[in-house]
Amino acid sequence: MGDPAGIGPEIIAGAWERLRAIPDCRCIVYGHPEVMRRAAELRKLSEYRLNTRINCVTCCGDDVLEVLPGTVDPRSGRAAYSAILQAIGDAQRGTVDAVVTAPIHKAALHRAGYHYPGHTEIFAEQCGVENYAMMLYLGASESATVSPHGLAVVHVTLHTAMKTIFEQITAESVLSKIRLANAFMRRIMADGSPCIGVCSLNPHAGEEGLFGDEEIQIIRPAIEQAIAEGLQVEGPKPADTIMLDARDGKYDAIVAMFHDQGHIALKLLGMYRAVNITLGLPIIRTSVAHGTAFDKAWQGVADSGSLLEAVRVAVKLCG
Repeated sequence: MGDPAGIGPEIIAGAWERLRAIPDCRCIVYGHPEVMRRAAELRKLSEYRLNTRINCVTCCGDDVLEVLPGTVDPRSGRAAYSAILQAIGDAQRGTVDAVVTAPIHKAALHRAGYHYPGHTEIFAEQCGVENYAMMLYLGASESATVSPHGLAVVHVTLHTAMKTIFEQITAESVLSKIRLANAFMRRIMADGSPCIGVCSLNPHAGEEGLFGDEEIQIIRPAIEQAIAEGLQVEGPKPADTIMLDARDGKYDAIVAMFHDQGHIALKLLGMYRAVNITLGLPIIRTSVAHGTAFDKAWQGVADSGSLLEAVRVAVKLCG
């Protein structure tokens, strides 16, 4: 359900009839039934009946019902965290086939005492994995000119201050993200070898060391190792031009060095069709590619498009 004070509950309610129409898919909400009842009423779901039209597993206490829309509240943080843990546990036990997450508010999570940068790190910790990555995925459509297989963007560094990314970008971390991007796209493509483009870190790919030597010392060696392993990889290429090639279908996946380098470009291509996927987990986890939007929350205007795509991609990955 995500943060109850954000748009999570209402985008679920707003998408519910279309979610029910997705083949081979039965959705269950983890959160609080009364919050979902209110969201369904807001979105005017016809003939709504609690636990019939929207199946909801109760994961938190009634104190969350006192939280005001669009506010940072530790009760929301606790509710969101509890729902995440229960959904992960059910996925690990095989009770559910995949987990799709609505947005959480990091500050509310922290005020509740859970000091994680976001969903991704919670899933990684609960699943006991260290080699993981956030990926944004934009499926192919008639309105986009990306590869027929869609476009994936995998991030080497994620929810961290810009001043810390240099110590986190190593040849090993870049190579691991190239491998994860390749493995995901091979699942999507079913046959063939995905073409992966790797972003530079510095302007103009460093201009052969003039603007920094990370491309020479770190990124190129990772790419060369990936090529030696048989992967189809190109780069490092300037981030301001590589996404133009990706938009035009040259690449199936892009490896970005940091959060905004990948997020801004992909969201410009398809904000409400983009899906967040955590790579490297033993379970399937997809998510919306946007935040809690407190400025829009509980006004009945939030767009459910990214949630619908996240569920569709989860179903595809289950196949």
